[in-house]
Amino acid sequence: VQLVESGGGLVQPGGSLRLSCVASGFTFSNYDMYWYYQAPGKERKLVAVIGRAGSWANYANFAKGRFTISRDNAKNTLYLQMNYLRHEDTAVYYCSADARNWGQGTQVAVSS
Repeated sequence: VQLVESGGGLVQPGGSLRLSCVASGFTFSNYDMYWYYQAPGKERKLVAVIGRAGSWANYANFAKGRFTISRDNAKNTLYLQMNYLRHEDTAVYYCSADARNWGQGTQVAVSS
């Protein structure tokens, strides 16, 4: 299993970022996929989950209305569109299929 996250960076409050996660080593389309985040000094927490075909998604309360999870099974790629970013969204973001295998994450920093 290999997961490679990208797309993070430094953004001002109210800004947007689009994270990507390229998956390999397993049959991507057979798995629900998850985005997690880990803020400095905090435990890793769920941001959003999307079904295998992309037909449903669920979000943590803080992400509802601001973040959108999506996937492209033909490209083995998971996305997280993040809008209206807040200081408290600052964290390392990870994708996962099983909450056991992780990539290196991508750092998101929201600062003015």
